Amino acid sequence: MTAHSITTASENSAGAEHHGTVTMRAAVQRRYAGPETIRIETVPTPQPGAGEVLIAVRAAGVDRGVWHVATGRPLVMRLMGFGLRRPSQPIQGSDVAGVVVAVGNGVTRFAVGDEVFGSAAGSFAEYAVARQDRLTTKPAGMDFSRAGALPVSAVTALQAVEESAKVEAGQRVLVLGASGGVGSYAVQIAVAAGAYVTGVASAAKADLVRELGAERVLDYRTTDVTSLDEHYDVIIDAGSLTSLRRLRRILSSDGTLVIVGGEGGDSLVGGAGRTLWAPLVSLFTSQRLMGFLSEMTAERLERVRAMVESGEVRAPVSRTYPLDSAAEAVKDLAAGKVSGKAVVTVG
Repeated sequence: MTAHSITTASENSAGAEHHGTVTMRAAVQRRYAGPETIRIETVPTPQPGAGEVLIAVRAAGVDRGVWHVATGRPLVMRLMGFGLRRPSQPIQGSDVAGVVVAVGNGVTRFAVGDEVFGSAAGSFAEYAVARQDRLTTKPAGMDFSRAGALPVSAVTALQAVEESAKVEAGQRVLVLGASGGVGSYAVQIAVAAGAYVTGVASAAKADLVRELGAERVLDYRTTDVTSLDEHYDVIIDAGSLTSLRRLRRILSSDGTLVIVGGEGGDSLVGGAGRTLWAPLVSLFTSQRLMGFLSEMTAERLERVRAMVESGEVRAPVSRTYPLDSAAEAVKDLAAGKVSGKAVVTVG
């Protein structure tokens, strides 16, 4: 922690009151542009409202959503509440792991001193406010850096593998983007379910995907998996822009395709076009084709924590960056320089 001190709180009718130094350092971006425009600024320390807690941030994962918020691309996200002309939340980051230092009125799940992880808007900062229903206690024995790499990516993978695809033991599962944030967790969760997993990644990141449990790894630069004479019960697409037609070719007749995301595409909807189109195509085939919007809940975080504590899932952190290097972290992720997860550490 820096020289910015904090004295926690007493609850009153207005909620928890935060005393002491009222400023903090944060990674701020006040206009849509490349991540190189992220700057470290001194800003007011936020205050928790009803149902919220204030967290002294120890670590915050870096996911593709951070890049999208920085650039304002695709444009449709500006209509979804992220800000039409500039980011509505100028502090970057949404993953969080840290220590509760103050609580607002109505908070029943946490107390000052609890070590937590989950989602908090503006987590690339010394302090961040989070809703209590988007947090849970940190996995036992896990350090903050790895806990900070879990929330967004692991919960998204959990929804894709367990809830949408309903992966079962013995199924053949293909994970596209297997070395990325969501893909690296999807591989592990599918393996934990007893599936036979094939991962698609670059050759440079193949070892990581094997370490996570994939039985086979294909290099997307040398092998077009959709041209192979193979079929999969489940395909989790965690980052490609492969057409529905080509993916359906290698999906079993009653198989399930779950589209988690896709980078690139046009400026309006980016890679989300397939997500919108898939359910319509699914109406006319025995194959299940779907996309979804990830939703952070305490229940899903608790499921992730249980899998970590049982040894079924680990956080594959390959790089950490101090808060001062938050812009570099986002640039490296966008440039494909990160295997698994990158994390911004604070304090």
